[in-house]
Amino acid sequence: MPLVKIADYDPAYRDSLGDSDLKGMGVYTQADEKIGTINDILVDEDGQFRYLVVDLGFWIFGKQVLLPVGRSQIDQGSDRVYAIGMTREQAESLPEFSDRLAVDYDYEEKVRGVYRTPAVGASTSAVTDTARPVDVSMPLEASAPLDVASTAGMTAATPVYSRDTYNYQHEPELFDVKDNNQTLKLYQERLIANKKRVKTGDVTIGKHIETETAQVSVPIEKERVVIERVTPTNAGVAVSPGEATFGGGEVARVEIYEETADIHKEAFVREEVKVRKEVESETVEAKETLRREELDVNTSGIPVDERRDRI
Repeated sequence: MPLVKIADYDPAYRDSLGDSDLKGMGVYTQADEKIGTINDILVDEDGQFRYLVVDLGFWIFGKQVLLPVGRSQIDQGSDRVYAIGMTREQAESLPEFSDRLAVDYDYEEKVRGVYRTPAVGASTSAVTDTARPVDVSMPLEASAPLDVASTAGMTAATPVYSRDTYNYQHEPELFDVKDNNQTLKLYQERLIANKKRVKTGDVTIGKHIETETAQVSVPIEKERVVIERVTPTNAGVAVSPGEATFGGGEVARVEIYEETADIHKEAFVREEVKVRKEVESETVEAKETLRREELDVNTSGIPVDERRDRI
């Protein structure tokens, strides 16, 4: 399977990287000279990073090349990628990369041939099918680039690899990430319970007047004059001479009284209304699904010493 762009392999790759992305990071030499920008990432069929696609910008105008991940050093803190050992001569010698290009074994060999040390590159000149000598029977640590003295006595019996036998583990100096300072951040969600005071409404308390018709009964007394005429027992009996005095103008006066209803209104305090606020407490429970990132380590059979700080 040829190499593919990371977004074609996994459209949601940013989730696996904790929402980080190498695309757009500046590429610098170890002398802090900017040489380009990361345009894309090429991965193999297992999703392993193999090459960074670097747009060389004005360093070599308009040219895109491949940078093996083993020759990169990523500094997440400064959003920089350092191209280890990259020279302008190498960049000029690298075959140009384009989106229309199928990255197959032959193309990769052209790229790898530029990054290999001169000694190893010289040893490949006598090997057909763009093969490179390597001792696959030795541990991976022994597959590091050999110096000139060690390659001078190599014979034709030295094991070789070809398009059918090549494995990226043959060249850890190109494809193993050796940056001990790289940091992969694992994120975890947690619930934060806070309170905020919000206005839920208004309570308005006022007064209004209601009317009703009241009826009251008050008993009153009225005086009246009663004139009663009676026949005395000695009616018709003559009185003594001189006893009867006739005279006019004699008047009997009687004062007459009566009661009248005195009805009026008066106000009084019926009740008092006191207004205050009381605080009621209750516990609100919420349930959320929390996400946590765990580290996936694919060692490909290589022993890894994983250390953890206990917090």
